[in-house]
Amino acid sequence: MTTDKSNSSTNVTSTRLDKWLWAARFYKTRAIAKQMIDGGKVFYNGQRTKSGKAVIAGDMIKIRQGFDEKEVKVMALADKRRDATFAQTLYRESENSIKTREKNSLARQQGILLSPASINKPDKKQRRQLREFKERI
Repeated sequence: MTTDKSNSSTNVTSTRLDKWLWAARFYKTRAIAKQMIDGGKVFYNGQRTKSGKAVIAGDMIKIRQGFDEKEVKVMALADKRRDATFAQTLYRESENSIKTREKNSLARQQGILLSPASINKPDKKQRRQLREFKERI
């Protein structure tokens, strides 16, 4: 009896959210995927959800990973983890999400995002004036 491995993941009608995130290679293990879902890092159709939620093709999933936030549309379902090229066929990232990630990446490289230049520490004279103002009240 032989089984065709290429067809085993495409015949899936529904799968758990944590399993799909793991199969799509967003997270290394299902346990990490479950922690991220429970921790509020994953939104399914704009709402927080549980890790056992059934994923349906066409739904939107928003994923926060580190500094990046990805918004992907579920294109296909899979319950088994395979190579990266197959995993990329399971979803499509929105154009708006790609532009936002590129913009944030550029801002991080330039140091704008984490340390805006408009916020300055008060110098000696300003600290003295603040201290005098606080003592008067």
